[in-house]
Amino acid sequence: MRIAEISSPELRPSSPDTTDTYHRLIPKIESTIKQLEAQSASGKSSLGTTSAAATELRQLVTQLTQFAPFPNSLVLQIWKLSYRLWNACVDISNTAAATIRSSASENHAELRHIAADFLFIAGDVSGVPSPAIKTASFYHKTGLIWHNLRRFDLASKCFERATDLLSKLDVSSISDAGERKLLLDLNLARSRTAWEIRDLNLAVALLNRSKSLLFGSCTHYIELAKQCMEFGKQSLSRSNEEEKESGYNGLGEALKLMNEALEVLEKGLCAARTREEKLELRGLRYKALRFIAAIHLQKEEFESVIKCVKVLRDSNDGGDDHPSISVLAMKAWLGLGRHGEAERELRGMVIDKGIPEGVWVSAVEAYFAAAGTAGAETAKGVFLGLLGRCHVSASAAVRVAHRVAGNGGGEGGRVRAKVVAELVSDERVVALFAGKEADKDKVAMHAILWNCAADNFQSKDYETSAELFEKSMLYIPYDTENRILRAKGFRVLCLCYLGLMRLDRAQEYINEAEKLEPNVVCAFLKFKIYLQKNDHQGAIAQIEAMTACLDFQPDFLSLSSHEAVACHALPVAVASLSSMLNLYTSGKSMPTTEVTVLRTLVTVLSQEPGNEQQVLKFLKHAHTRASDLGPDCFFGKEEVGRRERNWFAVTSWNLGSKTGKDKNYDLSAEFLRLASDFYALLEGSTENNIMVCKSLVLSVSSMVALEFQREAAMSENEVKRVVQLLERAGQMLKSITAGNSLSDDQDTIDPELFFIYTFCAYDIQGRLNDLGSQLLSVRSFAKSKACKPHHLLQIGLYASQGVRSNHEVATFALNECLSSFLSSPTPDYQNVALVVRKLIAIASIHKGDTDDDLVYGMYKQAYRIMVGLKEDEYPVEEGKWLAMTAWNRAAVPVRLGQIELGKKWMTVGLDIAKHVSGMDAYKACMEDLLGTLEKKP
Repeated sequence: MRIAEISSPELRPSSPDTTDTYHRLIPKIESTIKQLEAQSASGKSSLGTTSAAATELRQLVTQLTQFAPFPNSLVLQIWKLSYRLWNACVDISNTAAATIRSSASENHAELRHIAADFLFIAGDVSGVPSPAIKTASFYHKTGLIWHNLRRFDLASKCFERATDLLSKLDVSSISDAGERKLLLDLNLARSRTAWEIRDLNLAVALLNRSKSLLFGSCTHYIELAKQCMEFGKQSLSRSNEEEKESGYNGLGEALKLMNEALEVLEKGLCAARTREEKLELRGLRYKALRFIAAIHLQKEEFESVIKCVKVLRDSNDGGDDHPSISVLAMKAWLGLGRHGEAERELRGMVIDKGIPEGVWVSAVEAYFAAAGTAGAETAKGVFLGLLGRCHVSASAAVRVAHRVAGNGGGEGGRVRAKVVAELVSDERVVALFAGKEADKDKVAMHAILWNCAADNFQSKDYETSAELFEKSMLYIPYDTENRILRAKGFRVLCLCYLGLMRLDRAQEYINEAEKLEPNVVCAFLKFKIYLQKNDHQGAIAQIEAMTACLDFQPDFLSLSSHEAVACHALPVAVASLSSMLNLYTSGKSMPTTEVTVLRTLVTVLSQEPGNEQQVLKFLKHAHTRASDLGPDCFFGKEEVGRRERNWFAVTSWNLGSKTGKDKNYDLSAEFLRLASDFYALLEGSTENNIMVCKSLVLSVSSMVALEFQREAAMSENEVKRVVQLLERAGQMLKSITAGNSLSDDQDTIDPELFFIYTFCAYDIQGRLNDLGSQLLSVRSFAKSKACKPHHLLQIGLYASQGVRSNHEVATFALNECLSSFLSSPTPDYQNVALVVRKLIAIASIHKGDTDDDLVYGMYKQAYRIMVGLKEDEYPVEEGKWLAMTAWNRAAVPVRLGQIELGKKWMTVGLDIAKHVSGMDAYKACMEDLLGTLEKKP
């Protein structure tokens, strides 16, 4: 822009071009305004039209501004156009007030802003009184519209321009009430906009400036006080987070603003003339005092609250009777710890019929929150007192019950629950919930009582819990829709009385629940009742009832088994687990694995004697299922599966050992055979192979022992079965022996295992008349490192007697045994003597006279053994037996004239007698007889 264009209007001469511009711009402005007037006259508002008009007029204003100042005639024309534009905007706004949109509102505000700008650029005009005030009024009203549209920047611009226009006037010279009101309203409006944009200092400063614009008007005092109070309330509502972030002290600022409002109102009371003005100012003063008291309460300045309450109550004009005063006083007394005064305030509300329901309910809540459990009875008393005084809603009863019930258990919780139960069971309280309109409140009350009862149930206060659950049933409608909810209440009451061990009462409730909603939960709770009554048959019947329910789930059987085990009702636990076991073949989803159920069954049954047959049945079932499904699928994989396999194997082994010790050889044989099968499912380590072999061998030994016990021979099938078991054991022994020979570890095999295997094999081979195999088995055993002399002694003795004796095996075993005994550093001569006698007996029986030298050799061997021994080291009785039997064997040959043969036997008898103590008399006689015989030719 050139310098000439911004020079003073007085220095810039008018030119024909300027006049032409006026005549060109003014018609355009008027034409646009006419379009708007036509639109307002038609009653149809077009967003596009108003937007285009606003844009065009803004451009024309900008162009027109460059040519100010204007001649008086043109100024007057611009003023008229401004008023026409303003009135058109008013008409359009009134016509489209119901359907106007935000964008249209902004267009109208912009048009009004343009109208105000027209007056501003036109300036003063002759013939129009107070033109600056009128222009300021336009800006003030436009700023209010911008403020409502939350365009605070434009609102502030309008208010500031209006303020600039009025600041040039002498305020004291203004006498018109409307113009004075404009001055105050403009200041307050500008303060509100500053408050909205968080320019709090400016907002408060503008409020203070407004004090000079009151002009002694009661209305002005009221407006200023209301604005101060409004700012105070907004300060109170600001969140703690905002205060922390900005450092703004909301309570302090609110208190300051409320005190300012109070000061203005007190001055206004002095200026008031009419009764109505005084009443309005007094009401606002009471309101300000109540706010001040509330702020002091938030700041925990309880003494100040009490002072405010006293001022409110002790005023000369009768005081304030607002309902909140009692609440403020009560809370302040509670804050000071003076519960007696607080209770008096609370009970005073019962008398005051003007206190709204929400206020006294809030007071009851506050009192109980501060007084705690001690205030529960008071809260109940106040509430019941209010029932007789005024109409109380169901929602109020819900709020009071919720506050008194609180949270948590303990002694305090028990007291509160007791009060709540008494409160909600009062007939007057129950009557509040009658009718459909109270359905939601009824649901809420039921929820409060239910949750409170549940808290007490969790803390195992079943007495209180049962009482609250019973009271909650009062708030469940007796209709079809709530059958399930009522059934649920009966079931939980059954649980409470189960906890209290009042079993008959519990049964009554569960029977009622079953009538309303028969399901598996009812059957399960009945099961628990029978279990507590120790009625095992009834409990087992309920297990069957559970499985017949439509909503049955296997988890209930699992729970039943746990309950039965906890009650030591083992038959019930077995029945439950057995029922559960039957479900695995159906393909249902189960809560636990089949192997776990079987393991639990075996464990439970093993706790009492006499259940071995059932245990055997379930162990067999486990092995069958493992064979059908595969070991990994049944037992599990990796370490879990290995542990399961090992458990079943060890359990079978232990039970086999136990029944064997109890001489129950039939079960022992079965358990041990199962043990071998389970051990065979484990990894093929040497230890497991040994256990497989040991289980097989001991199973056979139990079968053999059973034969002796029942004194009846094995059947042909039993013999075949034993043969199969022995074959398996023999193969295992060979593989174990082969593995040990490679690893040079011979000590891992129990010698008793080889002996029992050999003994059983010998016995079975004898039943099959396989004498050759018997000798081979014993010879093989004798060659092994596991062979011990006492093993051979037992085999020899067994083979030498009975209907299936084998003298070859007996002779071989006893000879090997004798050699082992004699090779010992400290021979056991008692056993040596026994073996010698047995060998002589076998040889005498099976050889007879055909091999007399063999028998003689046995006597000579005995003699050689005795030579060099200490006195009585060789058993005396056995020595005498040898001497006497050898001597007696000479009798027959002597009688037959076989003198030499007789002398041979007599000599060996005498030789033996010489080494046996206590045979001196016999020796003398023997020597005499032998001498006589030798003298014969």
